[in-house]
Order: sequence, then C-alpha cells, then structure tokens
Amino acid sequence: MTIIDNVITKKLLINGKWVKAKEHRPLRSPYSGEVIAEIPMATDEETGLAIEAAQKATKVMAKMPAHRRAKILETLARLIEERADEAAQIISKESSKPITSAKGEVARTIETYKFAAEEAKRIHGETLSLDAAQGGENRLGYTVREPIGVVGAITPFNFPMNLVAHKVGPAIAAGNTIVLKPASQTPLSSLFLAELLLEAGLPEGALNVVTGGGRVVGDKLVTDSRVNMITFTGSPGVGIGIRNKAGLKRVTLELGSNAAVIIDRDVDIDKIISRCVTGAFSNQGQVCISLQRIYAHEEVYDCFVDKFIEATKQLILGDPLDPETDVSALISAHDVERTLNWIEEAKSCGAKIATGGIAEGNILHPTVILNADTHLKVSCQEVFAPIVLINKIASIDEAIDLVNDSNYGLQAGIYTDNVHTALDAAENLHVGGVLINDIPTFRVDNMPYGGVKESGTGREGLKYAVEEMTEMKLVIWNRN
Repeated sequence: MTIIDNVITKKLLINGKWVKAKEHRPLRSPYSGEVIAEIPMATDEETGLAIEAAQKATKVMAKMPAHRRAKILETLARLIEERADEAAQIISKESSKPITSAKGEVARTIETYKFAAEEAKRIHGETLSLDAAQGGENRLGYTVREPIGVVGAITPFNFPMNLVAHKVGPAIAAGNTIVLKPASQTPLSSLFLAELLLEAGLPEGALNVVTGGGRVVGDKLVTDSRVNMITFTGSPGVGIGIRNKAGLKRVTLELGSNAAVIIDRDVDIDKIISRCVTGAFSNQGQVCISLQRIYAHEEVYDCFVDKFIEATKQLILGDPLDPETDVSALISAHDVERTLNWIEEAKSCGAKIATGGIAEGNILHPTVILNADTHLKVSCQEVFAPIVLINKIASIDEAIDLVNDSNYGLQAGIYTDNVHTALDAAENLHVGGVLINDIPTFRVDNMPYGGVKESGTGREGLKYAVEEMTEMKLVIWNRN
C-alpha cells in the first residue's frame, strides 16, 4: 500500500496493526498541488491508544538481546536498499525535494540504520574505582545503561526519511519503544518505514505511527506521563513550547539556525564556489544548516560575489521528479509569501537583491542579497528558503563577531589557509560544530550533531542519541 500514483487512504499504525482513523485530510504535492494521498488525522483518543501500545511493548523491547535489535535494524536497512527508488519517489512527491537529492537522502537513511545496528551491540557502562574514596574500600561499582522507555518522536518535513531514522534507529538500538508523529506534509515516508519495520520483525507496539496535527498528537505526546522522552526536530518556537510543557521528561531539541561561513583573503575562490552554492540552495534552502550568511574578506569579496551569482544563475528550476532539477517548490505557498515579504523588507532597508527575489508558483528563485543589515529578518532569523546573504568584512575577528551575533548556534564554517586563524575560529565561534575549510552544511550521520542557544539541546548522531535515550544505573557490590 505504498504506491502513491493513485490516491489512497492511509491508516494509523497502532500496536502492530493498521487502524482506520476517524478523520482524514488530503495531502497535496507542494509542486503541483495535486492530491497524492488521504492522511489520517489522529484524535487524542487514538494517540492515547498508540502510547498505551508503546508502553505495553517496553518490557519486550527492554528484554530483547542486542543481537536481535541489531538484526532488525540490519534487515530494515536491506529492505530500504531493495526499494530505494520507490523510497526516493515518495520523498520527492510529498516534499518536492529534487529526485537526485531524494536518492541521496535514501542512501543516507540506509547508512543511518546500519550505524544504529552497530550501536545496538556496544551499549555499555563503566567500572568505577570506588576505593579512591576512603569509605569505598572493598566495594565493586559499575554502571549499566538501560532503555528509557517510550520515546515520543516528532519529526520535520525537510528530511522525512533520514531525520526519522535519527530518532527511530537509536530508539530501537537502545531497546525503547516509539510513538512517531511525522510532519503533516511528509507522513508517507514514515508510513513506508513502518511497513518495512513490521516486515523486518519489530514486535507489535514497538513502533506506532500517528499522523495528524501538532496541537492534538504533538501535545498528547508531550504531556502524557507514559511517554518518557521527547525527541523533536523543528522550529525554535515549537521546541521551546515542548520544553515548557514536558515537565521532567527528557527532551532533545534540534531546532533552527542561520548558519554562516567566513571566507578569508587567502582562499582560492574558484575552488569553493560550487560548494557554497550547493550549501545555500540544496533542498531549496530547507536544511537546518543551510548556508544563509556569507562573510567574505574585502580583498576577495567582489570576486567571490561575481562568481557566486554566475553559478547561482546556472541552477535549473522545475519539477522535483526531473533528474535535471536543482531547485523546486518550497513546502507551502505560505512559506513563499513569507520569504517574499522578507526579501521586500531587505530591499526597503537598502540591501541589494543581486539575483532572484521572485517566485513562480511555489518555486522561489535562488536569491542572493548583498549588504544586508544584521537586524533584517533575512539575516537574524532562519529563512529556510533559497536565500543567502553575502556581506563584506575587514577582518576575521569582525566576521566571528557577526557569526556569533545570532540567537542560533548550530554549525559554522571558515575557509582559510592560515592555521592560526582556523584555530582561533574553532575556539571563538559559539556553535555546536565548526567546519574548517568547508561550509556549515556538512553532516554525516555518525557524527555528534546539535547546537547551542536557540539551536537546541542534546545531540543526535547514533552513539550520542543512544546516550540520550538510555538511563544510567549504578550497581555497587559490598564485599566487606
């Protein structure tokens, strides 16, 4: 039931069964507007049933040996690999991600589940030297890591398969159960995943998928005492609301950013242009670490701007299912209207729109803005669209201050041939990750990933997510 060429009515996954929901809504392609599926809108009661099923399955998952958890994840990775083209089509149709990028996301998803399978087999604690304390003689102490229980996973639209993998994969690896609420615009990837996990042998109730609105499904997950942890990727506003409602639940938040890169005066501009353009406009800029701000040294600024604009104009706009397409539709008409308003604000305040600044349907043309003031929305807020600023700086210190002058702090990059400048930047940039000689848009799926300030709390990356999704228990043997 995953073919979406014809409109089909989807169901909720609760306790290992496909359950017909009381309400549905049409899911439309962001690019064409055509209806591609009818999606269940779970009620508070239906979400409660999913939580109940997840809670009942906690004992089964907690007792499951590591090699069996790993085997389920390995099987899942193989099943996705066998249906990779179908998976990419689903991503592209529901999110308008260009098909070439969608295939790349599927490849990463397979790798993420393989990493999760490996992590399942190396979850362990440590032995403690209790006799280092005067009162600790003749005592053996060690720690173990136990599953946290029911994980409520709330996922975004921009990587509907791989960012789900970053929550479902480590949760299963650690022996937890999950209630998954995918983004309203991209539920098909999660329902596809659920089919494959049942086929891979995941026990009933270990994964439950409830689609629907955040105010019903999301609020129920966050406030229900049977859910032990919330892992959320999305906007800072929603993330802060979750944090305030979650009480003593463990919460990891991967929120927004307005990521920046610094270009030093000694850099070979030709070598980095293509990489910077990709970082700014990949997936229409709808990436948490999309390159939004570029600070180029005054000695290379004009050269960089000319070549960046020239490369931007070469991008192909169009149908996400066309392999030639580089940039397609934003996720909604509302986001097109919002970003056009932000561009207009920049123009009215003296910034220069060097290219782009217009929309055709839901496709916003890749937009380059020069000389934007720091108070403008396109500068200080997360645009989540194909918009990038390029500003001139007189020194690296000035650039570091500008990068840090942000409510966000996910990742930042610097291009420089000077090792001392690179080390200073790594030390002084207040972000979760610093990329030396690369854009901030770099991510592989086993590295720690997360931010500071309003970019969130906690870390993803399989090993680090497993730590977040387990409880440490101390055991002491008294041999006196």
